Amino acid sequence: MWGTAAALTHVDVRWAFGVAAVVALLGTWGRRRPAIAFPAACLVLAAVCCGWRGAAVEASPVARLAEAGPVVRAEVVVREDGRAHATAGGTGVVVPVTVRVVESGERTWRVRVRATAFVDGPADRFVTGTRLAVRADLEPADSSDEAALLRVLDWRPIGSGPWWWRGSEVVRDGIRDGVDHRDDQAAALVPALVAGDESRLTDQTRDAFARTGLTHLLAVSGANLTIVLGVVLLGLRALGATRRVLLVAGVLTVVAFVLVARPEPSVQRAAVMGSVALAGLLVGRAGAGLRALAWAVIVLLVLDPWLATRPGFVLSVSATAGIIVLAPPLARRLAWLPGPVATAVAVPIAAHLACLPVVASLSGEVSLVAVFANVVVAPAVAPATVAGLAAGLADLVVPAVGAVPGTVAWVAATVIVGVARIGASAPGAAVSWPWPAWTLVPVAVIAGWCLWRLARRPALAVGVTLGLLLAVLRPPSPGWPPDGVVVVACDVGQGDGFVVPTAPGEAIVIDVGQEPAPIDRCLTSLGIDRIALLLFTHGDADHVEGWRGAVRGRRVDVLADGPSGGPDVPAGRRVRLLAGDRVTVRGVLLEVLWPREDAERVPAEARNDASVVVRATVRGRRVLFTGDLGEEAQRGVTRLHPDLAADVLKVAHHGSADHWPELVRRAAPAVALIGVGADNPHGHPAPAALATLADVGAAVWRTDRSGTVAVVDRDGRLIVSAR
Repeated sequence: MWGTAAALTHVDVRWAFGVAAVVALLGTWGRRRPAIAFPAACLVLAAVCCGWRGAAVEASPVARLAEAGPVVRAEVVVREDGRAHATAGGTGVVVPVTVRVVESGERTWRVRVRATAFVDGPADRFVTGTRLAVRADLEPADSSDEAALLRVLDWRPIGSGPWWWRGSEVVRDGIRDGVDHRDDQAAALVPALVAGDESRLTDQTRDAFARTGLTHLLAVSGANLTIVLGVVLLGLRALGATRRVLLVAGVLTVVAFVLVARPEPSVQRAAVMGSVALAGLLVGRAGAGLRALAWAVIVLLVLDPWLATRPGFVLSVSATAGIIVLAPPLARRLAWLPGPVATAVAVPIAAHLACLPVVASLSGEVSLVAVFANVVVAPAVAPATVAGLAAGLADLVVPAVGAVPGTVAWVAATVIVGVARIGASAPGAAVSWPWPAWTLVPVAVIAGWCLWRLARRPALAVGVTLGLLLAVLRPPSPGWPPDGVVVVACDVGQGDGFVVPTAPGEAIVIDVGQEPAPIDRCLTSLGIDRIALLLFTHGDADHVEGWRGAVRGRRVDVLADGPSGGPDVPAGRRVRLLAGDRVTVRGVLLEVLWPREDAERVPAEARNDASVVVRATVRGRRVLFTGDLGEEAQRGVTRLHPDLAADVLKVAHHGSADHWPELVRRAAPAVALIGVGADNPHGHPAPAALATLADVGAAVWRTDRSGTVAVVDRDGRLIVSAR
């Protein structure tokens, strides 16, 4: 059923109804055989729900209006809390909404369709259940379960939502108030652990949790519900409560949990599983975990088939299935460890293996410290969750008392944040996975089989564990980096990321690619722990969005950009560079050649031609960095600076056909570097650009074919080393 829903949410609705008809015929043929009839009924249900929902969206007047792109007035209800969304152009808020009324011209429609709104304003103003009146541009939606995207021009609240959402927000405020006396990331983590409120977490903390495999702690799910249910039910049982009282208390706990934590996909899955387990308690029979999980999937996909491909749902179900199936037998094979320790080791291993392909598809990385990190933080999760919730409840009655359990939660959260930061700072904490995510399925199976064999051999298991820890702390990198490096072109995929070493452990970094992992891996392999100057040539994502990887565990002394701006990266100071500026960093001279001094902040569509162009003199060699300049801007640079001679040329715009051959001829480089991704959809580098480089006799090195490329000055000769 899960696979059917995942497939049918991405095709025309007629396919959904066609699949429903075919499967219904098969089910009718096998109606006397439950092994055929019941799965057929589930598949028909999934297909009908997909078709019905998809047809409703397509027929909506909101979807039809979105095709024309008018400015409309609408009344919407916030479906999920707003989330701040940072980009190179600034910060906005993404708000999932349900559109109730839409007005265009003199016509008004009453509807009930989903949409996503992009709004300017503080994220905490957009709380689940809040009603808003908005004026917005309509655009076609990216997802087939939504009718439109709303680019909100102005908005005002017109209602605060039902009492249950208002009440849950009071509890969430209480959880935040309970740790307000502490102003650090541990205090910010407590609301995330208890209620999924990540609003106060920094990007660096989120990145550390992702790198160490602890992101699941930020997505409230089954573990949190289990902790809360366990405290409630065990407490009532100790007081002698009957089974019926336990059931009622359990149901109320599940409902309250969903309201406080918000109906995210992982929370929904946990709530349905908890309800199934409580039903088993009522009839006096403990339900099998896998059966409860299967019912949770069926129920949720009937209610919302589009959950099938939501990352939170996929990760939650995968992790739960891994824990149910693999953790108990693995813990039994680790019988040479104390029982609680064996379970603490088996559970994160099982979850990590089950989620490996999904995590890699989302982050492009495979964490090597996830199991270690989860084992270490496990004892701190329950105290942080229970104490944080207690702080929120105490704040409702006696606010002054809430700080006591809040402090307990903060202490436990401090341990978790500390483990995440230490684990993320390890050089080999994660490795990138450049192949399709599905290739990790056999890898996970093989890894699981190896762990299964190792689990019964204590000496071998301990030896392999210590060897892995050593590889994480000091990953092998023979012959790298080479001596005498002038410039390094990092393999960051389709984008730019260049490094100019200035001293041992220090460098100038020019652009950082689109993803954080590749630039972090490159800087780590070069031994860079301090960035003297971080320069963004322009604000396009493939040059700036990987900044979190660049600053991971590193200090940035100076952040520099041009008229097109860039993200607000933590740095000692920030400067704006224009033609005529000269910067010297530990003997490395940077001459700024472009844009002109009269250039002002430019719109997104003009960013390329406003790229900062610099010529660096390193070890007596000149390196010309040309950003993403197009032909017209390249003509402007050559008019402004007739002398563009360089030993090494960073080819403009990844080798685009939009170039001026005269710039290359004037530079006359011995080596040309092209930052480009394999099989990119833009056709970079273009044959015309490669032909121009061949005409001047430049040795062309591309990151898509050679990986990371270092240009080295050795005994007065330029040598290229790649890995």
